[in-house]
Amino acid sequence: MAAKKEINKIQDLPYYREEYTAQLADLGIKELDELLEALKDKDRKKVIVDDLDGVGNKIADHWLELLSETEAETEIVDEEEKTVVKVKPVLNDEIKAALEFRSAKNDARPAFKRQEWFRYQRLGEMWRKPRGIHSKMRRHLSYRPPVVSIGFRGPKMVRDYHPSGFQEVMVYNPGQVEAVDPKVQAIRIGGTVGGKKRMAIIEKADELSIRVLNRT
Repeated sequence: MAAKKEINKIQDLPYYREEYTAQLADLGIKELDELLEALKDKDRKKVIVDDLDGVGNKIADHWLELLSETEAETEIVDEEEKTVVKVKPVLNDEIKAALEFRSAKNDARPAFKRQEWFRYQRLGEMWRKPRGIHSKMRRHLSYRPPVVSIGFRGPKMVRDYHPSGFQEVMVYNPGQVEAVDPKVQAIRIGGTVGGKKRMAIIEKADELSIRVLNRT
């Protein structure tokens, strides 16, 4: 499988056009981290999809996945030398193959939209299962849009893995960090954790060389 292109600036994103630079600047987006935050927000993502010609939900989701993966690989920073230390999981060949297959499936998966989303603006694009007795979409006729079905899912073995290859573990206090296996697991700090305890969790994770997926 071909190596993925390193993404250092917005122009390195796949399917990116030069005309998008000015359009994104009008939305207050000039850097990769600003684009990542915008894509994470449902309303701002919709504005990007509407304003950028040729960018649909599928491309926006692909950008979000690539930027999230890039962010995860540059998290642990050595404060003395200001260098980035990458912590990567120890994966066997079977898991690696499953992750590559999942990535290919994600790229090929269509954007599922509800029936006749294009005809009536009030419907929106959010997926709804077609139930009409005469619905051609429900009957899976080839000239109608695809319907959500089990064949579009990724491999079960890596279904809940982070794009970096780690298994995510939720933690709420420093004591829970000690039970994490740094070779295959990374932690995500709970949203209800306060600032003081959050810093204690991060310090403990750094001490044990454990990746923190939501460090900032």
